[in-house]
Amino acid sequence: MNLIEKIIANHSKFKTVKPGDIVDIEIDVRAARDFGGANVVKNIKDNNLGIDDVSKTFFTFDCNPTGSDQKYAINQQIIRIFARKHGIKVFDIDNGIGTHTMMAEGLAYSGATAVTTDSHANILGAIGAFGQGMGDKDIAAAFSNGKVWFKVPKSVKINFVGKRPKNVSAKDIVLNLLNIFGANTLLAYSVEIYGDEADKLTLDERITIASMGTEMGAIIIFFTPNEKIMKYSEEKSGRKLELIKADDNAEYEKVYDIDISKFVPMVSRPGKPHDTVNIEEEKKIKIDSAFIGSCTNGRIEDMHIVAQALKGKKVAPGVVLKIVPATDEVWKQCLDEGLINIFKEAGALVSNAGCAGCAAGQVGQNGPGEITISTGNRNFPGKQGKGSVYLASPESTVASAIAGYITSIDDIPEKPATFSSEIQKEKFKKITKEKTKYQQKPTIVEGRVWYIKEDNVDTDMIFHNRYIAITDINEMGQYTFDNLKGYEDFSKKANPSDIIVIQKNFGSGSSRQQAVDCFKALGIQAILAESFGAIYERNAINAAFPIMTYKSIKELEIKNGDIIRANFTSGVITNISNGKYVQGEKFSEVQLEIYQNGGLF
Repeated sequence: MNLIEKIIANHSKFKTVKPGDIVDIEIDVRAARDFGGANVVKNIKDNNLGIDDVSKTFFTFDCNPTGSDQKYAINQQIIRIFARKHGIKVFDIDNGIGTHTMMAEGLAYSGATAVTTDSHANILGAIGAFGQGMGDKDIAAAFSNGKVWFKVPKSVKINFVGKRPKNVSAKDIVLNLLNIFGANTLLAYSVEIYGDEADKLTLDERITIASMGTEMGAIIIFFTPNEKIMKYSEEKSGRKLELIKADDNAEYEKVYDIDISKFVPMVSRPGKPHDTVNIEEEKKIKIDSAFIGSCTNGRIEDMHIVAQALKGKKVAPGVVLKIVPATDEVWKQCLDEGLINIFKEAGALVSNAGCAGCAAGQVGQNGPGEITISTGNRNFPGKQGKGSVYLASPESTVASAIAGYITSIDDIPEKPATFSSEIQKEKFKKITKEKTKYQQKPTIVEGRVWYIKEDNVDTDMIFHNRYIAITDINEMGQYTFDNLKGYEDFSKKANPSDIIVIQKNFGSGSSRQQAVDCFKALGIQAILAESFGAIYERNAINAAFPIMTYKSIKELEIKNGDIIRANFTSGVITNISNGKYVQGEKFSEVQLEIYQNGGLF
């Protein structure tokens, strides 16, 4: 049997297996990340499942280790509570990428099996272990049963022949393989790599290559551990291990002999990891940012390469370099060896360990029009933001960050490229515009009342900070009050022309304009309050959104659904439903002028 067949057979009830067989496999490491982990918990609860073996069951928080995303924070806490109840180990946000943790903690080793909600779990092929990313239902089943079903795949053998060029990194090797095989030639195959140059690869280099098996469509890329890697696994696991390797007479669907001596430094062009070309073809393309990290290139060897290039140099003006180690262990080693100081002196941003740019909302994301060079494994549109992402080695990425444009480590200029100013040199003449005459807006409005008996309704209750990146006012209305208890469905029930009456200190907290504009988006006519937050009051007035204050409205005897009238010039507030009225504060001259002007501008 070949390597994957041997591992599967060793974890099943069969002595031998062959491609196409579907077997139940015992799983040595069953894990879920903060991505998908909460759904695993939900599946277990909804189906009244138990936990087969807590010593083999884990959670890893690597997608959002900064806790910067509200939804991730909620999911992480759901998982923590579940894990405490069942005695499950959580590798929390201070730990790093889960698949790397499995190796560093000795949980995965030669011949072991592991599943997690990470599509790059096949990275474990770097140590000769079987790793698979699976959906939350599969992982819940693994937690509960200790086994999953699996179809034995066909296998391919790749032999590296020739000598590896000195300027070709492990990332260049896998980008060259992508150039040869594309995204689907190896689809659904298990791949084993052999040859003298393969045997020389370090653990970190094997991890880089194995991590991009997913981008080639492969089930997994295997390396048979050498003596050094077996020693590493034995030290981490604290026990003597048996080397699992393919039989000499193992059968493979296809065998490829690849001349590694012809490999060159490569980059993947934006949009497709497999659209790889010689870096010479893309040199001099101006970049806005560079990212070094991910499960592919966040190891200590990568950090050493970056530090060596950055020492005594600076990141190009206007370029942002973001560095994220793969694990906390790597981060601490960077600190102990003084690498963090080199990074910071060069002008780089260093974040805590984790997936970073590959996970939305974290360090490494880019904006529209931004050109990024990255050591990540994917550059699909939108994967790392709204900009364009080139994939490259740590060497090429750090060289580009110093140069200000895409280049190789052996071609860094003495002076970096800079962004040219687009400001025209000629003097600007002051333009005096004739004041536009706007159609007069009504100073008396009537509408159905929402009487909200709450003090201190802050801007997070009005328009939560998870939505503050929204700039289109037409999108804002739907989120109004969705964080105010009892009014979460306000946007669905509110009608244009409604009027809100509320109590003290409405709009305290953040300066976010959206907390005003969300009401404009819904067509709300006015908000009447006993008092407003100082910034909120200015924002509302400047946006020409009518707000009025009152001293007391008890006399109005308001009920939800009453029709009320507000007179902005007199300050009179009337409950038309019962004929009662009170005196409020009328618009000031400035407020009225801005209101009739349609806003501050």
